[in-house]
Amino acid sequence: MTGKLNLPSAYRLSGGGRGPVALDLPRCLFLEVTNRCNLRCRSCPHTFSELESPRTLAWADFLRVVEQFPNLERVVLHGIGEPLLNPELPRMVAHLKGRGATVLFNSNGVLLDEEIGRALIDGGLDELRISMDAAHTDSYARIRGEPLLGRIEANLHRFTRLQRQMGAAIPRVSLWMTGMRENLAELPALVRLAGQVGVTEVYLQRLVYYLDKRNPPGLMSTEHALSPDGDAVMEIIVEAEAAARELGVTLRASGATDPRGSLAELGSAKPRPWAECRRPWTTSYVTANGNCLPCCMGPFATADYGSLIVGNLFETDFSRVWNGESYRDWRSSMLHGQAPVPCTGCGVHWSL
Repeated sequence: MTGKLNLPSAYRLSGGGRGPVALDLPRCLFLEVTNRCNLRCRSCPHTFSELESPRTLAWADFLRVVEQFPNLERVVLHGIGEPLLNPELPRMVAHLKGRGATVLFNSNGVLLDEEIGRALIDGGLDELRISMDAAHTDSYARIRGEPLLGRIEANLHRFTRLQRQMGAAIPRVSLWMTGMRENLAELPALVRLAGQVGVTEVYLQRLVYYLDKRNPPGLMSTEHALSPDGDAVMEIIVEAEAAARELGVTLRASGATDPRGSLAELGSAKPRPWAECRRPWTTSYVTANGNCLPCCMGPFATADYGSLIVGNLFETDFSRVWNGESYRDWRSSMLHGQAPVPCTGCGVHWSL
């Protein structure tokens, strides 16, 4: 398979524009290496429903997937689940690095022991993102279901020390907070925690939540989402920025912005901001069961999980899924009609 698709001239758009058909296979892949998890986070759909049959991606199936993406430049090895539960993960990282791709994943850090850490460093992992939604043990347990913050701190401290001992500049390690009304006040403390364990980057990511379900479970509703209003929010951001400067920690937010900019985007009056998204033309998300989704945020944004599935590459070659009817309809609605439900909050309620 080549990275360029041989399409009829009627499908081709002048100037390389976006249309229902994507001319090139994606260069970015989100690959869910397991949909099992060892935490019960109240902001995650996995806690409240079984979206797909439990599965950890076997080595043979991993190869079967990535061989259908010949021009990979960036691979994100996570989805709904904890990647470190897959014992083949370091081997997968090394394989993708051998193909020249940038490789990263999010983890809760619970299983980041020295053996796994050393294997990930040896495999050439580029970036390790640790999801840490609180800086205090009690609030961490309320949000993520287990009182394991101290263990994760110890794991991170050991990992950054191991990197120094090995002289390893990568992976870049960062902490990611899913910002909610329940935890935003802990952002300055999270910055200080990062400094204590040797992590130099902290990111604020706004909560993604259901828009299409009455009484959503857990924290997956608008009442828990951040608001840009009030002096109290800005005071928290200012304190976190000051702590970051003092400790030499970089404080950013998802969507290529900073916490101030991210909060300022809330409730943006820009019409149809999702129309700027290029993911359905450049990126694919493949689950551990082979289902293809247009975006990794979709499972967090809609209660109708079935509406996200645009094909299965264990049943159909990805080159046919990529420009199949479901994918074409998704792209058309983003460009010309009402966006699919999972997209309607993007750029308005949460960042692109």
